[in-house]
Amino acid sequence: MDATNLLAPLKSVFGYDAFRPLQKEIIEATLDGRDALAILPTGGGKSLCYQLPALQREGLTVVVSPLIALMKDQVDQLQAAGVAGTFLNSSISGGEARARLSGLERGEYKLLYVAPERLFLPDFLEKLKRWKVTALAIDEAHCISEWGHDFRPEYRQLATLREHFPGIPVVALTATATERVQKDIVQQLQLKEPGQFVASFNRPNLTYRVLAKQRPRRQVLDYVAANRDVSGIIYCQSRRAVEDYALALQEAGHKAMPYHAGLSQSERIANQEAFIRDDVQVICATIAFGMGINKPNVRYVLHADLPKNIESYYQETGRAGRDGLPAECLLLFSGGDIAKYSHFIDQVEDEQAARIARQQLRQMADFAEYADCRRGALLRYFGETSKESNCGSCDNCLDDREEVDVTVECQKILSCIFRINQASYPMGLNHSVDVLRGSENLKVLGKGHQRLTTHGIGKDQPAEYWQGLGKQLIQRGYLKLSDDGYNTVELTPEAGQALKERLKFRMKPIRTKAATPASRSKVKAGAIECDEGLFEVLRKMRKELADARGVPPYVIFGDVALRQMARRYPRDESSFLAIPGVGQRKLDDYGGQFIEVIDEWLLENDPREFEPDGFLDPAPRIRKPKDPDELNGTSLATLQLFRAGKGIEAIAAERGLNTTTIETHLANCIEAGKLTSLDGLVEDGEYRRICDAVAEHGTAALRPIYEALGEQVSFGKIRLAVAMQQR
Repeated sequence: MDATNLLAPLKSVFGYDAFRPLQKEIIEATLDGRDALAILPTGGGKSLCYQLPALQREGLTVVVSPLIALMKDQVDQLQAAGVAGTFLNSSISGGEARARLSGLERGEYKLLYVAPERLFLPDFLEKLKRWKVTALAIDEAHCISEWGHDFRPEYRQLATLREHFPGIPVVALTATATERVQKDIVQQLQLKEPGQFVASFNRPNLTYRVLAKQRPRRQVLDYVAANRDVSGIIYCQSRRAVEDYALALQEAGHKAMPYHAGLSQSERIANQEAFIRDDVQVICATIAFGMGINKPNVRYVLHADLPKNIESYYQETGRAGRDGLPAECLLLFSGGDIAKYSHFIDQVEDEQAARIARQQLRQMADFAEYADCRRGALLRYFGETSKESNCGSCDNCLDDREEVDVTVECQKILSCIFRINQASYPMGLNHSVDVLRGSENLKVLGKGHQRLTTHGIGKDQPAEYWQGLGKQLIQRGYLKLSDDGYNTVELTPEAGQALKERLKFRMKPIRTKAATPASRSKVKAGAIECDEGLFEVLRKMRKELADARGVPPYVIFGDVALRQMARRYPRDESSFLAIPGVGQRKLDDYGGQFIEVIDEWLLENDPREFEPDGFLDPAPRIRKPKDPDELNGTSLATLQLFRAGKGIEAIAAERGLNTTTIETHLANCIEAGKLTSLDGLVEDGEYRRICDAVAEHGTAALRPIYEALGEQVSFGKIRLAVAMQQR
């Protein structure tokens, strides 16, 4: 299979000039007929790794996907890019299903999305064989592993597909897999000598923060109020909490909806669809929400409760900033979360499962209480070494407080733990703190630890100080917790060496009260500075187009594309096609309308007011008469309706556009000589007033004319009059 010229379809279909890390290597492996395991972070472009090869080979590529929402979402985006894709699931009617099956029989599709359960319905495998399946993609492949955080038994049946389709390449994809899960995926899917591609788990555009949970409802309301105009997800542990937060946000004037398994299927679908289409800004959800949701413009994920394990936390936070623009992940944490989950774990009858759950909970709590770089801690969990000790975009790395000498305090706690273990056997950190502070509770007295020389040497600091110091020593490798589920603590060889050599310990001050760390300003990774006023205009237009077509706004264009438009001011087809995310199909479908809006914006506004360093200069704003051959189809369609006697408002309603856009179309027609009269558009008196204002202020920008007319004449009429005058 020829994999030498992949850049051409990458741009013409998907609108991108270059591949993301490992995409090209994965695509080339599958086109060579090899199996592949692809571990790419959320937002890393997994779907392209099977969509682009599907266009390069004959036959049908079958994509196994776990959720209905993901299937529809990806098919919407494929169709918007001009790719023949479809899905089969329970959300479509019988008639629609039959029509799609007929299309599959005729070979009309390149990609088919199905759930794993459907593959093994009676006769479905026989149908697949008739449809000339030439590749298989398993999305969310971690679901096949019992060691994964979202194990699904139905995924285990997928291994039998190799018997029915020997010789076709299989690519397994996921964003979240430890080394153990990766090995399990290869084994369970019977991948044959697969190419294994593991990208960095780092999401540089995400900022990680943990805040002590105090009056959580107020904290959530304040946070959402500070991020009012953007999309966010709030994760809660219980259905009741989901409902409470959603109601509180609604009462505070926010567009928020709940999502949990207790709602009917129709309610869940409606609420999720409202969120995806930007009709609702906030979704409050249990972990039932979000897996496979491809909404790229989620600007924050707020965990109101502690996730059960780090894999879940990583995947849930990974739903923020999929478009690569800056996003924030905030976790509200308290010791009460640990106690609550521990109580649930205690009810588990399977002791092995309970022990694993306790270990995962401890790891998650350690992350929440971590004092060093949180990004580095996440990367280490997945077996990756951070390249820098300070990431500059987590709360700990943004904390400007200077490190202080805590040598004496560290010597005290290490010595106390050493004496306890020497006198009896390892105990937990809390017990060590009790001894250190001189407690004489029953456990201390029962062990005889009140007689230790370290008993009471830490009375000068509160318990939370010593607990925080102990956790930092664990994180830095001087103490280790047992992995038997009992969380006892012991000194490591490094601690013994440090005590022997009287090593100096320096750490940031231990917080004994909840506080938000001071942070220095920093340009966030992925940020795209642009003309924010134009961006909002383009975003509104995108929403109108999306609603008219019944698709989510990002199917039209993502925020990255809109920000680049509001930065580069493209005013012709070639410059518009150079915008990331714009392929030939989207240029044909939407280019004319977006270019006209940008053109109009530049006539009404001076872009120099919005240009920080690095903006590309827009094309000159002096308009030249248009050549009739340059008129696009959308302007000519408006002209035809106008000549048929329809007014501007009627044309706008019929075409699903705003009146300003219709007026812009007609101004283009005037400039091209296709329309020679302003009858029905601008009254004679208005035209004379506009011409007087033009004589005084010129036509470099329309706003001075608008203001000179007392803001009583619309920009659209000014544009029409100026076009006629210049013609």
